[in-house]
Amino acid sequence: MSTDNTQAAPNPVTDQPLRQFFSRMLRAARLDPTLYEEVENDRNAMGQAVSVIILASIAAGLGSLTFDALNILIVTIGSIAGWFLWAFITFFIGTRFLPTPQTHTGYTQLLRTIGFASSPGLIRIFGIIPALRSFILFAAAAWMIVAMIIAVKEALDYNSVWRAAAVVAIGWTIQFILMMFIMGIISRFF
Repeated sequence: MSTDNTQAAPNPVTDQPLRQFFSRMLRAARLDPTLYEEVENDRNAMGQAVSVIILASIAAGLGSLTFDALNILIVTIGSIAGWFLWAFITFFIGTRFLPTPQTHTGYTQLLRTIGFASSPGLIRIFGIIPALRSFILFAAAAWMIVAMIIAVKEALDYNSVWRAAAVVAIGWTIQFILMMFIMGIISRFF
């Protein structure tokens, strides 16, 4: 009776991008400023940023006990639309109204950094535990806002966390109002 104890050799072509992706998500959740600078400058990170948004949206849907595939799809599409909108508003405010002399960034750079700032949103899946749901949702929202502030600070090359926080607060408020307006219009048709 022989047993085969050999393991398949790791495939550097397929393992490396996935390892890099999860490492980046963990660094983003740890609020590592160098991660946000890294993805800002990595033009190939857009797919990873989109994946973070999708995973965080699915976690939110499952954590809210919304196991209906249609609802999760709608939440995911809404999250992606909100991401694009928030990044655009943040880009506009940060580069037009509150820039500093060293502020030099592009919209896609901000999209990538803001996408990774959603990494802490994966904990929302633990909302499936009813006793923890409110706490988890609050903790995830607070954590994501802090990540967003760090992402904006790095992407817009700010020296001040307060300037980045102001841009995030203004951008989030405008995005929230616009998304509520859009959702109100959509809900009339469905």
